[in-house]
Amino acid sequence: MTSFLISSVSSELVDDLQQKIDTKTKPPGSLGKLEALALQLGRIQNTLTPRLSKPSILVFAGDHGITEEGVSPYPQEVTEQMVLNFLHGGAAINVFCRQHSISLHVVDAGVKGDLPEHPDLIAAKIGRGTKNFVQQSAMSKTECEQAMRKGAELSRTIPHQDCNVIGFGEMGIGNTSSAAALMQRYTGVPLEECVGKGTGLDDSGLARKRGILQKALDMHVEIEEPQEVLATFGGFEIAMMVGAMLESAVLERILLIDGFIATSAFLAASRIVPEIIEYAVFTHQSDELGHSEMLKILQAKPLLSLGMRLGEGTGAAVAYPLLQSAVAFLNEMASFESAGVSERSDGE
Repeated sequence: MTSFLISSVSSELVDDLQQKIDTKTKPPGSLGKLEALALQLGRIQNTLTPRLSKPSILVFAGDHGITEEGVSPYPQEVTEQMVLNFLHGGAAINVFCRQHSISLHVVDAGVKGDLPEHPDLIAAKIGRGTKNFVQQSAMSKTECEQAMRKGAELSRTIPHQDCNVIGFGEMGIGNTSSAAALMQRYTGVPLEECVGKGTGLDDSGLARKRGILQKALDMHVEIEEPQEVLATFGGFEIAMMVGAMLESAVLERILLIDGFIATSAFLAASRIVPEIIEYAVFTHQSDELGHSEMLKILQAKPLLSLGMRLGEGTGAAVAYPLLQSAVAFLNEMASFESAGVSERSDGE
């Protein structure tokens, strides 16, 4: 098993950071979540003047054997088709990354079909989709380990060497089923609270999806060790994301966590190395059933709630300007003393 040595975020500057935030020319707490965000960014970087450099998003794509059970209204080939859309610059994540000058990298972690060579595609295929986890484990322990190691390698080598903030996205028809199964096994939350409609199932399709996932969970009832759970129910793109998240925390980057699928990968990562939680900024609350409960379990307060449920890392890209605002007010906003503004009096 790959070892990830993640340092705890520094607590040395907490009081100084809080004082710097509180003495800006504003009522205490009046910038809301931006104040907590500024404090977190300063703690991660162990400085009173945090900065954001060369932001990147890695989008991992992979197919899922569970789609054989009819858990998605979309055919499996949509995964490959959407990867081509990423490469042509036409997807939502392309638009938002261009808008905010975020570097975007697309990874074939395990797409079933053969993708053409492309300068913007990272060929890292572990296999042609996972196996059907209703019948057997989605991947072997060796494949899971290989995917995690590859994700860690890509996290080290693909973004610019000065990158200190990184987001994670995914594409894979059927991956809400993997995410729901991972969530249930890691947390013990009742399955009906973990399973949503994914890419648009109707009520009967949702009921069928729940039944299929319950059958799979019952079949693998003895699986509990975190990495074995990931191998049993995960996808190649999810396992690769886990490795990339863990290595990015080793590198002390700020981690931008997207929606339901990416958070399920983060949940797996946090079960493997709990210290990773300190590096995570949860960018939004997905509209996919299960995500709000998963965030509660992680004690995470997402920056946005826009009714989004697209994946691809879109929530991370849309929320990135909020990190810029948090850093900007902390570094550039005047203090009461420097502006010559009288501070609040607590007297009667």
